[in-house]
Amino acid sequence: MKLILRNVLLVTTGMLAGMPPLACAQDNAGAPTAATSTAPEPAPSGASDLPLEDLRVFTEVFAKVKSDYVEDVKDKTLLENSIKGMINGLDPHSAYLDPEEYKTLQEGTTGEFGGLGIEVGIEDGFVKVIAPIDDTPAQKAGVEAGDIIVKIDDTPTKGMSLNDAVEKMRGRPGSPIKLTIMRQGKDQPLEFNIVRDTIKVDSVKERTLDAGFGYVRISHFQQHTGEDLVRSIGKLQKDNANKLKALVLDLRNNPGGVLNAAVEVCDAFMEKGKIVYTEGRVKDSQLEFSAKSGDLLNGAPIVVLVNGGSASASEIVAGALQDSQRAVIMGSQTFGKGSVQTILPMNNGAALKITTARYYTPGGRSIQAQGITPDITLRNVRIAAVDDEDIAAGVRESDLSRHLSNDKRPDGEKSPGPAMDGGRPDESSPQDVDYELHEALNMLKGMVLLRERSAK
Repeated sequence: MKLILRNVLLVTTGMLAGMPPLACAQDNAGAPTAATSTAPEPAPSGASDLPLEDLRVFTEVFAKVKSDYVEDVKDKTLLENSIKGMINGLDPHSAYLDPEEYKTLQEGTTGEFGGLGIEVGIEDGFVKVIAPIDDTPAQKAGVEAGDIIVKIDDTPTKGMSLNDAVEKMRGRPGSPIKLTIMRQGKDQPLEFNIVRDTIKVDSVKERTLDAGFGYVRISHFQQHTGEDLVRSIGKLQKDNANKLKALVLDLRNNPGGVLNAAVEVCDAFMEKGKIVYTEGRVKDSQLEFSAKSGDLLNGAPIVVLVNGGSASASEIVAGALQDSQRAVIMGSQTFGKGSVQTILPMNNGAALKITTARYYTPGGRSIQAQGITPDITLRNVRIAAVDDEDIAAGVRESDLSRHLSNDKRPDGEKSPGPAMDGGRPDESSPQDVDYELHEALNMLKGMVLLRERSAK
């Protein structure tokens, strides 16, 4: 199912270092369900009134740079830099994409790309890790959500644009790169020598934790995540003799992705009701998506695990399942990215990625700079040992410079406290070494026991 809005692409994630930013809207747009293309909305009143005096200043600066700068600069370079400065000054997620960056964005939803496999943003002039992607070079090397990248190879990142940082971290598979990272709780910088690779990410993985208790991990939302989830649930049902009693849905450190995939995931577990809606200044950005009849688990209990690295489309899923009372949300405060970006193709092959809307949970909550508060909050601990260094605060949307405010937050309400990043399941015996997963499984066993007793 595809949604085409003015030949645009809607996105809800940030930039992925060493991998392209993931689209979040219909298929290659972001929201799901079929829709038809529509004509552009008329420009808001006053938009045609050009600020002539300010434009005169711009042309004066342009002329002085052309004539007086120490080196000759091409007109195209000066104009592109001007455009980038204008867009980058809006909010952390708006950007001007040159033709190569736009092409990379379009390729990003297929699940195969080259690079490191981390999503990054800019904070206080430095590159900050939002979340590493499962089974990628960055995740295997030990890069964590909340890390501040202070150097890429020997180049300091202070003042570097997000696009430049991402470009430096991309490269030929097999080529080495060194990241120098500052991490909360560590006095000295950490150095990571990573080998770039062709990233092939399976967005959905499944396994049986105990008889009748399934586990599904969604690392990010791709075009085919909804289909892959259906197959994973089918496999779990088969492995458990069609007696799957409950499910853990793991969205920790999932930075988001294709919005229609997030809606399909919600729809797979919901019989009815609103999933998500968006609001913006123009009519095209006002969308609403609802569930169709049919629940793959027939009402069986679900626990959704989230943390500070759960962003965007992950928060849509958590918010929808929470508001519809379809699942218990467990973990720590999510990232808080509740805005939608629209990709506007340009005649020169480039594109604008510009924030056009906020999205809201079925209950009307804005996630922007707020995040999803779990029903059950867990600290980030390991079963084997717990110490203060294991509890590190992660970066969230509200920490980013120029982030959009939350238009639904009551006056005087404070932002949530720092999120605690949870551990990643160990493939051998995940619930034995992963505290949050262990608690989620215990919760599900209790819920199933109560259901079985009430049915007698």
